Amino acid sequence: MKKLILGLALALGLASTVWAAGGSIPMDKAPKRTNDMSALQNGAKLFVNYCLNCHSASFMRFNRLRDIGLTDKQIAENLTFTTDKIGDTMKVAMSPTDAKAFFGKNPPDLTLVARSRAAIGGHSGPDYLYTFLRTYYRDPVTPTGWNNKAFPLTAMPNPLWELQGEQRPLYNKVTSHGEEIEVLRGWEQVKPGTMTPAEFDQNVGDLVAFMQWMSEPAQNSRVRIGVWVLLFLAAFTVVAWRLNAVFWKDIK
Repeated sequence: MKKLILGLALALGLASTVWAAGGSIPMDKAPKRTNDMSALQNGAKLFVNYCLNCHSASFMRFNRLRDIGLTDKQIAENLTFTTDKIGDTMKVAMSPTDAKAFFGKNPPDLTLVARSRAAIGGHSGPDYLYTFLRTYYRDPVTPTGWNNKAFPLTAMPNPLWELQGEQRPLYNKVTSHGEEIEVLRGWEQVKPGTMTPAEFDQNVGDLVAFMQWMSEPAQNSRVRIGVWVLLFLAAFTVVAWRLNAVFWKDIK
């Protein structure tokens, strides 16, 4: 029993530490696009091209992308690698040993990251991902040359730097509890990417929407069915109430 309690305490401590590292700035609101098929398809393309090189999504199969409007031919020709089959899960070819040697740790699986981040920090997982992917900046002090405002000292360099370019944070100095501190007020573009800032934010929104959909592909159907169930129960409640009144009306 003591071991169980210590294990739970350690797990909660690690979770709070992880979120503390990722909670240095307010989270931006991620756009809601899990019902937008074109956004999900673009997000799937970005995920395969920029995330699936190092991170796996081992609980998601390529053929499940039919649910976002893609055909098997489109999936095979545009979203799988040469050795992948349409029914395979989204795994990377790099072994965990090589990944640890290259990056210092094995990159985490991303299938459920949009849900697990919410569970850890009490914030929206999509909001965290949307903020994280847009707040990279150059930092010569770090081993990778990159840092992140949503997750300071992250081990992962900016995977979308070619699209985003390079930016630097701008600060305002404010006094808090008698001490002067710097508060992030915005960003300055230092080196342009292949996309404008507006285009980059749009594409990151699509990528995050796909990762949110991937974490629970049935969520839209669940919500839709849930609404109809609640409407049915509301209507049935009225009918049952009237039947009850008719049944008891002649009983004194």
